[in-house]
Amino acid sequence: MNDKLIPIKEVPLKNNCPECYSNDGLRLTFKQRFFENTFYKSIKNDITHELACKTCNTSIYPVQWTEDIERVFEYHKKGLRPKRASTYLKKATWIILALVGVIVISAVAWTFYTTL
Repeated sequence: MNDKLIPIKEVPLKNNCPECYSNDGLRLTFKQRFFENTFYKSIKNDITHELACKTCNTSIYPVQWTEDIERVFEYHKKGLRPKRASTYLKKATWIILALVGVIVISAVAWTFYTTL
């Protein structure tokens, strides 16, 4: 199982950092959940966000956000276009489904011909 978050949008903010008061280092990142295993890949609707300051190397949690940061966050959240939720079946799944289909058809055919 491989469950990970993939960045779908990263935005530099010109707001002041609540920790170091720099206005150059804030980065808002939106991430979408992506799941992959041997049989399928799936993109989920789960969207998370992360605000970090690259100047002081700290994560800025929503409790620390100022009113200006909240407004900018809501603006970028409205303009976010995440990937559609989808599931893609891999080759191993198709092979297993084909084998099960062949086995079922063979069993039905064998039962039909033995009863004649």
